[in-house]
Amino acid sequence: MSLMALWGLFLAAFVAATLLPAQSELALAGLLAAGHKPVWLLVAAATAGNILGSAVNWLLGRCCVRFQDKRWFPVKKEKLNKARTWYRTYGRWSLLLSWAPVIGDPLTLVAGLLREPFASFILIVGLAKLARYLVVAALVLPWTA
Repeated sequence: MSLMALWGLFLAAFVAATLLPAQSELALAGLLAAGHKPVWLLVAAATAGNILGSAVNWLLGRCCVRFQDKRWFPVKKEKLNKARTWYRTYGRWSLLLSWAPVIGDPLTLVAGLLREPFASFILIVGLAKLARYLVVAALVLPWTA
């Protein structure tokens, strides 16, 4: 296992968890298909990068909410209120969907906006992200033998 491959996977997973478009599952699947081992280390690198990227979203939400009334703020007040209502309705356990495409990354930002405690945020998001990469590994590994 090369350090560059691990670092690349970590970075791909980090970027994929931010609001930027990226695909970390394909990076993990590609490394697994190429026979890189140990699998647990690949899953750990992807999970750590993805959790860190989600933590950046949480921090952005936490810090940027004070600018919500500015004209240049990228999220319109109606959408922000809709997100708040949704998060308050479904609560912190909605963070189990933080792995999901399209809704997952904004959800982690909203958690910061609504001041979700960091400890519960990391625990729930960490479980969701780990489960996603374990599923990817379980789907790819039988095809690599």
